[in-house]
Amino acid sequence: MFARFDHSRLLRFAGLFTWAVVGLPLLLLSLPQPMDQGEELVVAAALDWQAWVAWAAFGFSYAWLTRALSARRATAVDYLLLVLLTGSAIAISYYSGSGLGSILLMVVACVLPWLLPLPVGIAVLALSELVVVPVYMRALGFSWFEALMQAVLYVGFAGFVFVTSMVARQQAQARDEQRRLNAELRATRALLAESARVNERTRISRELHDLLGHHLTALSLNLEVASHLTEGKAHEHVGQAHTLARLLLSDVREAVSQIRGNDAIDMSATLLPLADNVPGLHIDMVMPRPFLLDDPDRAHVLLRCTQEIITNAVRHAQAQVLRLRYGWDGDEIRLQARDDGRGAENPTAGNGLSGMRERLAGYGGELEVESAPGQGFTLRLRLPRGRGAGLGKPAAPQPAPVA
Repeated sequence: MFARFDHSRLLRFAGLFTWAVVGLPLLLLSLPQPMDQGEELVVAAALDWQAWVAWAAFGFSYAWLTRALSARRATAVDYLLLVLLTGSAIAISYYSGSGLGSILLMVVACVLPWLLPLPVGIAVLALSELVVVPVYMRALGFSWFEALMQAVLYVGFAGFVFVTSMVARQQAQARDEQRRLNAELRATRALLAESARVNERTRISRELHDLLGHHLTALSLNLEVASHLTEGKAHEHVGQAHTLARLLLSDVREAVSQIRGNDAIDMSATLLPLADNVPGLHIDMVMPRPFLLDDPDRAHVLLRCTQEIITNAVRHAQAQVLRLRYGWDGDEIRLQARDDGRGAENPTAGNGLSGMRERLAGYGGELEVESAPGQGFTLRLRLPRGRGAGLGKPAAPQPAPVA
């Protein structure tokens, strides 16, 4: 039943269920309660409306924060809602005079690992529980030591929820990383299949040219000599055989030319698997039709550079949208990649960018990087086509379908 739900969705529904259940004792506290004071029957005041406002604010904040929790990056609005979420839980305890807010703070604890660094999340967890200590002293009549122990007890419960959520986040990240690696594996497998096909066609064309072509040439020459040495009907049959040999040699040469003409790697079939189910990132690919390369080494360079661009957008830029534009500029392959990530003032080349530059430099290519804080990264890649320039060059690029 729960197999179709991932970790973040299960935590979301569990938290919303706890929030709804907390509403039941709030409802009971809202009803007038008769109290005996000696011979008089006094009706206790109902729960203040502020508690219900805090309860509703908690539900709204939690529902908003936990939507697609593992597939997006935290924004300033999310941090403000996290403050509202924590504050509304504390307010419920103050306005209801109960420990219900501490229960909801355990729900807050399951959100903290997804939005805050580990030390900050632990500090917020402990501080928010200690803030409720005055409620235990004033409303429940605890001494300061008893109130502190009660808060420490809730800190322990909340810590357990915090660690459970942190483990769920790590598993979600591991699953997303596995999906990304599977996409890269499928793309590499497609490139290997294309390379194997190209190599096999090349081998067949060479065998046809080197063996059958040479033998047919020798046969044609011998038949031409025989035509000069024979007379009568024998001369006529030798002439027909010579004509057939020349026609067969012409057909073999045409077949070899066609095989070599189609001796190219389809880069669309190679690159499209990279855009399939990348967690938290929408990839918009536009490439020429057809997009063919006859050099397996350059195809491998383009594949690895695309993989590195996608990895950087997910891991470092924390982008949600990545646009990849492939095209031709003369006999050069051009790729412009732009994401909507956080960007950087003075981006420094790490192992990924340095590796891309080294790969491209080996074939006369180059890489340009532009970035600014809040404006994402823009990469411009240039790779000379090399041998077989002009093969499969389209009139205009067309968007490639992305699953």
